[in-house]
Parts: sequence; C-alpha cells; structure tokens
Amino acid sequence: MRALVLAFALLAAPSAFASNATISGPAQAVDGDTIRIDGRSIRIEGVDAFERRQSCGAVACGREAAAFTERFVAGALVVCRQTDTDRYGRAVATCSVGGRDLGKALVRAGWALAYVKYSRAYVGDEAAARAARAGAWATEFTPPWQWRAERRGTS
Repeated sequence: MRALVLAFALLAAPSAFASNATISGPAQAVDGDTIRIDGRSIRIEGVDAFERRQSCGAVACGREAAAFTERFVAGALVVCRQTDTDRYGRAVATCSVGGRDLGKALVRAGWALAYVKYSRAYVGDEAAARAARAGAWATEFTPPWQWRAERRGTS
C-alpha cells in the first residue's frame, strides 16, 4: 500500500523537467533561438543559433539568425509545446507557425545548428543545410557553443 501511495504521489507531482504546457500567441524574436510570447522567454529546443554579435566570415550570421526568427514569427500565431525549463528560467519548447517547425526552419536555413548535446531531432536538417551551403554553411564559422566558450575563456 505504501508503494502504491508513493507511486501515485510521484505521478501526480509536477515535474521540474517537463511541463508539457502549451504557450501560444504573437511572438517577438529575442535572438535566433529565443522568442518571447506574452513576456515569457522561450528557448527553441534542439537548436543553437549563431549569437547576435557573432560573424561567420563576412556574414553577420548572428544578426541573420535573429532576423530569420523575427520574420518567421512576425504577425503570426506561434504555438510552443514546452518540454523543459532551462537554467535561466526560460521555457524550452518546440515552436511552430501554421504547423511549420521553427527549429527545423532555422537549421535548414543555415542560421542554427542541431544542438546534439540536448537533442538529435535536427541532425538530418543540418546535413541538408550543409549540403546546400545554406546560410552560414556558405562560409567558415565557429559553432555557437564554441564561440560562447571562447568569449568566456573556457574553450
């Protein structure tokens, strides 16, 4: 009986890792892989976009990533399915507009990489972007996670 009560309590308790909440509404791009809906910051799951100040050769790939995301969400109803919360308190979610996945579109356009540290969902999309030399793949670049580490001095 005690085991049954404990099992029920664990199932009924809200998870600190995944809420499966739906967040929707008009959105604004914060940067390439973060949007804001109704004042709430949402980190796009499974991708790592180039940082706003990051350049890829002669291309301002960080600004391009942010601009891509802004165009993607502009004037649209954005629907996000939260799967986690990151260490900064942002919701981590897959987001879409009209059924079109923002993470997939970012990676396919070459303005974000599959963030395999957290997900393998977009590995095939990254390979397609690389083959097409889309976005940053048309030039030399440092992966965003490495670029951030170099700025912190922790490469």
